[in-house]
Amino acid sequence: MPTDRFINERKGAWRRLEELLRMLDEMSLRRLHREEVRELGRIYRRASSDLAIARAESRDPRLVNYLNSLVIRAHGRIYRTEASEGGKRLRNFFLRDFPRTFRKTWRYTATAFAFTLVFSLIGFFGTRRDADFSELVGISYVMRDKINSGEHWWESLNEANQIGGAAIMTNNIQVMFNAFALGATLGLGTLLVMAFNGLNIGAVLALTYRAGFGNDLVTFMVGHGVIELTCIFIAGGAGLLVGSAIIAPGDLSRFDALRLRGREAVHLIVGCIPLLVVAGTIEGFISPAPIHPAFKFATAAATGVALYTYLLLGGREAESRG
Repeated sequence: MPTDRFINERKGAWRRLEELLRMLDEMSLRRLHREEVRELGRIYRRASSDLAIARAESRDPRLVNYLNSLVIRAHGRIYRTEASEGGKRLRNFFLRDFPRTFRKTWRYTATAFAFTLVFSLIGFFGTRRDADFSELVGISYVMRDKINSGEHWWESLNEANQIGGAAIMTNNIQVMFNAFALGATLGLGTLLVMAFNGLNIGAVLALTYRAGFGNDLVTFMVGHGVIELTCIFIAGGAGLLVGSAIIAPGDLSRFDALRLRGREAVHLIVGCIPLLVVAGTIEGFISPAPIHPAFKFATAAATGVALYTYLLLGGREAESRG
């Protein structure tokens, strides 16, 4: 195709691409109309194709340079916008969406907490009265022997903090995902996970108190426990949220209820992952450290205040504007 004819046929699209790029210099991609965004993508792809044709067939370096500059501008503007919008969405999720979802679904989290608390009390007082009760709730003979011998097994984390912290984070995330995924069993599997965790925590605490070093275990647990247990309760609430969509979809179809509540449940799980990283770091480096118990309780208080200030107040400014 002759160069003049090629330019005459394509220059309208190139000028339109320049207009759209000038608009993007003054506003974000999200403020363009939907049709303009589609047009931008379509013309950008066409200009890229024109550039390839010009390089292969045209002897006019000015045309090649012009198209090359136009395509580079469009590529940089489009993909820089996408990257910045992605970062903005991620920031908005943690600053606004996650705490707002927590407040919206707090009843499910409270149910998971109450269920865990009841079974932890059963495990504690049952084992406190009769040590053999711990066997019924799944405490192994190996663990019982360690406790009866007075072994502070958690202190071994001091020997490999990084490895221990990574293992703890992995285990906590696995427990969290189990509690969430088992919500598909009408919530019964989630309640089973909550009950099992509660029984185990209560039984182990009771065994250590019977052995005479229960306060030492509480001192170890308190630093990371506020964040860690809160995340487990939130994950349990997410599982119950999924189960409720199946059992009681309300005015929605089960499919729509599962889609909407499932999205909220995923928000809860994703929001908890970085919190568990913080809890695992504390559990690997601070909780087992031979430092004064007051520092560990201060860590618990500080993390608790920070966490619940974030969960209860995060995103309220956006709600007020809305």
